[in-house]
Amino acid sequence: MSRLFEQLPSPPATETLPLDDCLGRVLSAPVVASVDVPPFDNSAMDGFAVRVSDIPGELPISQRVPAGSAASPLATGSAARIFTGAIIPEGADAVVMQEDALQQGDKVSILGCLSPGLHIRRRGSDIAAGETVLPAGRVLQPQDLGLAASVGSATLSVYRKLKVAVITTGDELVEPGATTAAWQIYNSNGAQITAQLRQLGMTPIQFGSLPDDPVVIGDALERAAREADCIVTSGGVSVGEEDHVRNQIESRGRLELWKLAIKPGKPLAFGCVGDRPVFGLPGNPVSSWATFGLVVKPWLLRAQGALVPPMRRVVARAAFAVPKPGTREEYLRVVLAQQDGQTVAQLTGDQSSGVLSSTGFADALAIIPIGATLREGDAVDVVLLTEFLTPFAAG
Repeated sequence: MSRLFEQLPSPPATETLPLDDCLGRVLSAPVVASVDVPPFDNSAMDGFAVRVSDIPGELPISQRVPAGSAASPLATGSAARIFTGAIIPEGADAVVMQEDALQQGDKVSILGCLSPGLHIRRRGSDIAAGETVLPAGRVLQPQDLGLAASVGSATLSVYRKLKVAVITTGDELVEPGATTAAWQIYNSNGAQITAQLRQLGMTPIQFGSLPDDPVVIGDALERAAREADCIVTSGGVSVGEEDHVRNQIESRGRLELWKLAIKPGKPLAFGCVGDRPVFGLPGNPVSSWATFGLVVKPWLLRAQGALVPPMRRVVARAAFAVPKPGTREEYLRVVLAQQDGQTVAQLTGDQSSGVLSSTGFADALAIIPIGATLREGDAVDVVLLTEFLTPFAAG
């Protein structure tokens, strides 16, 4: 990946959008709090605001303070009926939960000892004015928008969405809904790559499925280079006589990388046509899906201006064996379950790179390092598909 990251372009231009339009976008400038959160001392409970020095005893109720209203200073030797989120009256230094008090008419009895600050949320205890609450480069999630709203931000500066051309190749492919001949299959790669791009908050430009014709493929690559910020293709990057994508990248631009030591997904190409980067993914559907998540996704997110941490791994117990060491790092589709207090990883079935259903059944990928073997019951690192498929929320 370090070689690929050396080819990153500068982040795209920025735009300022209303908060409601920023979900999934990449923040281009930090959000700095202009106010304290909370902006005043407030009650964490429904109950009674009191002075600790007046406790224990029976106190008259001098005022009622609901959330969203002002409060008068607390009269000496009295209590204020108060509700969650309401401002603490001046002079009060603790809140007694209503469950710990006995109200009779306009008086309340409070027993026991209290400590100052009990059930009071102090001004600025969550966020202090001047604090950076969201860093530039964060992929904005719903909670981030709530956080921005809590400090009064109505708009945010975000990077423009990357436009990514999607090209699938193969004489055997037809689009879903069409009638297939005996030698044809439906184009699944176009749908899943486009969906992954949308999930990353980017704009896919669909070029459809192209025949295995070098001129047609080359012309499409050049047109895509004029219309998009990046190009993602599937198929045509292996060594067969009908694999033309890699050769066309090389002849109409330059090829930077070919082949990765991963399984599924060995035949992956990376290069440029004009000044536009091109990822050539394998044609097998699982290989295309896996290489997009492992390689293209983190690259595109960085090109979008996002902070991209490594994918987090968790440890599970293998309910399968890998008796022979491999020459490539392998990613096996697994289902996770809890057994005897441990997380157990079970294979989804056939691990062939053509069995796309194995990705639908899986909820994680088990990682088998190069040269490693595995016995049933051994510990194995897994990446949850929620981590693998969705945008990183760094920062």
